Amino acid sequence: MIREVMIKMSRATEVKLTPQKYRADIDGLRAVAVLMVVGYHAFPEWIAGGFIGVDIFFVISGFLISTIIFQNLNASSFSFSGFYDRRIKRIFPALMVVFSACLVLGWMVLLPGEYRQLGKHVAGGSGFVSNFVLWHESGYFDNVSDTKPLLHLWSLGIEEQFYIVWPFLLWFAWRLRINWLALIAIIASISFALNIQAVHADTASDFYSPQTRFWELLIGSTLAYAIQYWQNAGARVKDSLNDWLGRLVDAREEIINCSRLCNMVSLVGVLTIAVALMLITKNRGFPGAWALLPTLGAALTIAAGSHAWVNRKILSNPVLVWFGLISFPLYLWHWPLLSFTRIVQGESPSIYVRVAVVLLSMLLAWLTYVGIEKPIRFGTGGRLKTASLLILMCTFFGVGLVVDGGDFVSRSQNISALQYFDFRGYPKPENESIDSKYKFGTLGDDGKNKIVLLGDSHSEQYRNTFSSLIKSENFKGRRLPQIMYSLDYLGPADLLRVSDQILIDNTISVVIISNFWALTYGSEKINYAVRCCGTALGGSVGGDAQHGPLTIEQMNLIDRQLERAASSLVKSGKKVYFVLDNPFGEELAPKGMVSRSFLSGVQIKLTLLPKSKSILRGEPMRSRIVDIAKKSGADIIDPHDYLCGREDCPAMSADGTPMYKDYDHLSLYTAKHLVHYFDFLVPR
Repeated sequence: MIREVMIKMSRATEVKLTPQKYRADIDGLRAVAVLMVVGYHAFPEWIAGGFIGVDIFFVISGFLISTIIFQNLNASSFSFSGFYDRRIKRIFPALMVVFSACLVLGWMVLLPGEYRQLGKHVAGGSGFVSNFVLWHESGYFDNVSDTKPLLHLWSLGIEEQFYIVWPFLLWFAWRLRINWLALIAIIASISFALNIQAVHADTASDFYSPQTRFWELLIGSTLAYAIQYWQNAGARVKDSLNDWLGRLVDAREEIINCSRLCNMVSLVGVLTIAVALMLITKNRGFPGAWALLPTLGAALTIAAGSHAWVNRKILSNPVLVWFGLISFPLYLWHWPLLSFTRIVQGESPSIYVRVAVVLLSMLLAWLTYVGIEKPIRFGTGGRLKTASLLILMCTFFGVGLVVDGGDFVSRSQNISALQYFDFRGYPKPENESIDSKYKFGTLGDDGKNKIVLLGDSHSEQYRNTFSSLIKSENFKGRRLPQIMYSLDYLGPADLLRVSDQILIDNTISVVIISNFWALTYGSEKINYAVRCCGTALGGSVGGDAQHGPLTIEQMNLIDRQLERAASSLVKSGKKVYFVLDNPFGEELAPKGMVSRSFLSGVQIKLTLLPKSKSILRGEPMRSRIVDIAKKSGADIIDPHDYLCGREDCPAMSADGTPMYKDYDHLSLYTAKHLVHYFDFLVPR
């Protein structure tokens, strides 16, 4: 049976696909979708919900692809080679042009670590797994999204994964006489359920995973099935609805084979998309149930047909159709150009610059469509073109891997001071084990003398400090304290809970609490120091990015929680230390230490952070933590006493190595070699 299926499958690849009837209104809907996305990326302050254009694209793709497959399977003319040949000629040419441009521009203006990341994204994009690559990268230490020139390829990855799986599923269902609508309903229901489940539990998974996104493409597949097989079904229902609408809306005669019903469906679809654009923002749980608005709106608009008034007069307008024809290269070009502009300027470009970039994107999209995409898609030499495109895409995949491996250098490679720049989080310390009681990470071997390190990412940066300390030549052959640390980030309320757990543990002698206090207390009104700095180059930093501006009452509550935790630990006989914020600010971040130009490349532009300014930047939190320590009997460790000179806080060490990995975190080099304010805890 399997052999017969495979033989018939191979024969099917020898048949050409039946061409699909062109609908100008669908190109118009494509234009609406791409202009939404471009508008959101270029002017998010005006078009806050424009990202829903991607969801409209998903519905259109699911509809068109499924229509092609249904029609050709019914006519026994479906061809796998023909199907993928069309996909390759449609997608590969423009994509490879953009890859080439990004690699060249990246070589000119990116730091080595950034260029390696670009190489990884080129490899992910050419392998159509960008969504998985970006999903894996998402996390606390992830590079800010504006500085990832190929970030937008996540959606192309999901579409291509659908194109790989869906034709085979429909073909096997057709061979086994499984009802297509039942198959669509089952898979779409599972996908939508996974989406609803993940939208709050794991937002990165919900956004990037094909399992939680396929239902959007399957809405288009459902529509394709309905149009293919239900055109004559429910005629009486349609006639009744038409009569009812006629009485309700005093409609005149039907317009060019379009009933009152199809006009109403089209209008409802467009209005649903408009409502989605107004209501949905990045602060909503998205996709989740909110994604139903743009996807169902798109489906209704397509279902109305090309003769509906909105579709015929607005969506089929030559201007929108033109944008629809260049929608794919426009989608590919606009984000890299905006991203590189953002990288070079070091901040969000002005409105005039963004307008210019969008216009340039449109020009390049048109040139790509006319000069590259059309000749390859519709010219002669089909098989040779397809084979050449496959070889070239494999070449880009290899180039991306080479760049990611560091063997292919950028023009900034000669800046030796920035060779250690890395976007990733801190590596797991060597010889780390897990404590069975607390599920904490542990270093060292003296289970009767333990030092506990608690806090957020400003605590995590010191794990490698202790790892280097206890591996020092000075301590070889000696029994050392066991260092324990939570593997999760702990806020003030969490610290209170953990402190209650370790109160009666007599093996713990020292507790170190290290948070980014400026972020813990950060608010737009109270903590101007945090809000004034860091957002341009280091991503969203202020407290309102986490929990909104804090009131005085909320800050006082945090103070009480910290004081209670420290007091109870001190009373139990443990030594408690609060580690104040290390110096932070754009002046110290590797990205803030350089100027970039497409002509001159990357150059160092060191600026000094005065010590007094750095200390003042930490207020009012710094004074509050000092006061809490005084009231509870805890001690203070101030990194400024060790990482700064008498007047200034340097961004680089004496040997020219960056001391910070980003806006507020110490570099791995600093954590391992320059942090000596914990040395006294390990007796020599």
